[in-house]
Amino acid sequence: MRGPAFPRSGIKWSPYQLINEENMTNLQFGTAQFPCNCETFQRMDNGYLLESTNISVQLPAGTKAYYTHGWQSWSLAGWTGLQALPVSKPALLHPLQVDPVYARHPHPNGSWVGAVELADGNILLLGALGLDSHVQLRERQLQGWYENAASDSELQQWFIAHGPENEVFQAYAHFLGERLGKRPAQATQQVWCSWYSFYTAIDEQVLHATFAGLADVPFDVLQVDDGWQLAIGDWEPNAKFPSGMEGLTTTIRATGRKAGLWLAPLLVVPSSKLYNSHPDWVLQDENGKPISAGFNWGEPLYALDTTHPLVLGWLANLMKQVRSWGFDYVKLDFLYAGALPGKRYQSKPREAAYRDGLTAIRAGLGADAYLLTCGAPILPSLGLSDALRIGPDVAALWESQRDAVFLYNPATPSAKNAIRTSINRMWLAPLVHTDPDVAYFCTRGNSLEPGQMQLLQDLAAVCRFKATSDLPQFLTKTEREALVSFLQHEATIQRVGRNTFLIDGRKVDFSQAMTLPSHPTGITALLGEIAGWLGSQPFVLRLLGRLDQARLKKLVKEINNQK
Repeated sequence: MRGPAFPRSGIKWSPYQLINEENMTNLQFGTAQFPCNCETFQRMDNGYLLESTNISVQLPAGTKAYYTHGWQSWSLAGWTGLQALPVSKPALLHPLQVDPVYARHPHPNGSWVGAVELADGNILLLGALGLDSHVQLRERQLQGWYENAASDSELQQWFIAHGPENEVFQAYAHFLGERLGKRPAQATQQVWCSWYSFYTAIDEQVLHATFAGLADVPFDVLQVDDGWQLAIGDWEPNAKFPSGMEGLTTTIRATGRKAGLWLAPLLVVPSSKLYNSHPDWVLQDENGKPISAGFNWGEPLYALDTTHPLVLGWLANLMKQVRSWGFDYVKLDFLYAGALPGKRYQSKPREAAYRDGLTAIRAGLGADAYLLTCGAPILPSLGLSDALRIGPDVAALWESQRDAVFLYNPATPSAKNAIRTSINRMWLAPLVHTDPDVAYFCTRGNSLEPGQMQLLQDLAAVCRFKATSDLPQFLTKTEREALVSFLQHEATIQRVGRNTFLIDGRKVDFSQAMTLPSHPTGITALLGEIAGWLGSQPFVLRLLGRLDQARLKKLVKEINNQK
């Protein structure tokens, strides 16, 4: 039994071969037993360790739900039904929202780990303890496989556990920490970032004005997001920053805060100097053409090949440059690009190749820098990241009907999508600082209801990662006081259910964010096909981008004109 061949794009799936029920071992959990096609296994206090490239576990009747775990930060994680979800749209964005290899997989599936809720309420979990692995639910079997056959020196291990949900995921996290490592526990991060107010429309003047307005707000980090660079791939300050990056860090550090910076170092666009100078650094298909990493900034996105020794050296030197500018907090985004399937300089499994790139990045930054990874493959980032974005971007809206219903896309920015996936990844908290993205306090330009804004604030408290992009220029006196109080208070957190927590004794239920739309049919499905086609046309995405930029330029002009 094998998973898909690699590297290959546009893969057509054949059903994963069902196991031969004559070659079975019964895994015993109390009175419950589960037939499994394993021969080598070790009984642990909280489950079984098994060695196999492929594994399949027979499930009893009455399975109620499947836990799907998305590949990277923005990909859906959550409890779903027992049928595969509709293919998300638009297809052009598959590389930057899901694992493109499995985007059209015909069964419920996920990266590295899957679990089922049984009739008695207990959970059966199957999780890989290595990279480049996948799990699916098919015909009453929980099946897992590694994408590449093991060499003599590799152990392709699995962990199987049965019991209460929090216990089985906690046990899985423990073994992942042993295999992949974990960073030291971090204090609550309190971060202001420029993204959700300005997006790419930042300049030196507007940031200095904003930093001044935040003087009495107790942030630990002031982070400059996208919009400072010459191009994606050319990480030098553009003309909007005449004082250079050192000018920003000098201003930030003078306030007693750490300086933070956003980059997307594993991406490159065709207009960049880097792409035109080093086309051989780019991940390619079997015909020597660049592999698509999606579309953004009005251009196709391509990925750097992290097995190329010159790329690894370039990444390490770039991080040293960032530190020399004075940045101690670094947010690296769109990191999935390093693990896309493709032809590499050196033959290596794709997630292992990504981890090599992240290792070079970590070495360049130094152990004392705070590294937040975003748009990042989850397991390959463990042990190297201080913090990991665990959900999609938020937005100042609860849910987009276009994205949720017609495109059936749970990876797009919205408060609901961010909460859903973040809550379903909270089991990662013992391994890495979990970043749920920003919370909102400012109501200007915000369509969220007060209760929805409160849920985002509660999620930040649960994750102990408090960030916002709210502009001090637009906060009312009441909103500003609420933000300061939120940052100053360290809540007592207790998880009491799958979606429920006690925050200082107050019960918070995130269940309203957990639902997914019904599978589209009829006119909804037809409109979805039309919307998906439009969303895959670069000219449509460029037009939407220009409209957004025009709106943001008015905002920046308004702030720069304030006395």
